[in-house]
Amino acid sequence: MEFVRSSPTFRRRRLARRIRRLREGAGLTQEQAAASLDMSTSALSRKETGEVATSVHEVRSMMDLYDAYDPGLVDLARSAKVKPWWHAYGITSRGYYDLEEEAVLVREWQLSYIPGLVQTEAYARGVFEGVGVLEADHIDNAVAARMRRRNRLHDAESPLRFSAVIDESVLRRPVGGPVVMRRQLAALLEFMNLPNVSLRILSGVQGAHRGLEGSFTLLSYADADETDLLFLEHTAGSLHIDKPEAVSTAASAFEGMRASALNGEDSAAFIS
Repeated sequence: MEFVRSSPTFRRRRLARRIRRLREGAGLTQEQAAASLDMSTSALSRKETGEVATSVHEVRSMMDLYDAYDPGLVDLARSAKVKPWWHAYGITSRGYYDLEEEAVLVREWQLSYIPGLVQTEAYARGVFEGVGVLEADHIDNAVAARMRRRNRLHDAESPLRFSAVIDESVLRRPVGGPVVMRRQLAALLEFMNLPNVSLRILSGVQGAHRGLEGSFTLLSYADADETDLLFLEHTAGSLHIDKPEAVSTAASAFEGMRASALNGEDSAAFIS
């Protein structure tokens, strides 16, 4: 079975935007186009929002109808069917992996754990075992998938930019035991040497602040049509939010905490 790095969901959304633009460029309404394509207006609408996939045959029919040929659309339609790399690890839900894979910048505030992107294998295992949500035989795959995520930080061509603010209490929580935690802290210092990684520690002397409401992650994308996303995890699951007001509020909170946190040099000294 073929696996690819990029996300089918994001490629499907790109395809959706482009076929919508072709229709609009041809001067056709959704109703007119749907009738000519022998599908319902609601079906075409779902394809133009990326809610459902558009087949290669449908893409070709659309290009014929709109009198506009773009080979890139056919490639997008084909690639959207290919399973992403995390399926090889038994992860099939459309969750955080899908969102992070296409991001160019990830900003994370952590009140609970070391951020997943910079966790060691032993620490990640300690998290999964401690939380107790996964069955024992699934933990190995979950840990391996989390380790693979780190590859993007070392990508020679387009490394993921990662900025995290970590609450001081996280460093004092011995996930996996004292030895595992010492090695995790040493790993943080190594990650801090990467030019695309910024890790800051927010001291406990700050008192009350907006971050105490919970951890969150902000994801930004290269495609101007992709809005920034806010990702939240909670006991019952997770959700992502694309409402500009919510994203802006979280971004403001993150930048405020980053400004209040120790600078890079002092954060490294604190971790040491």
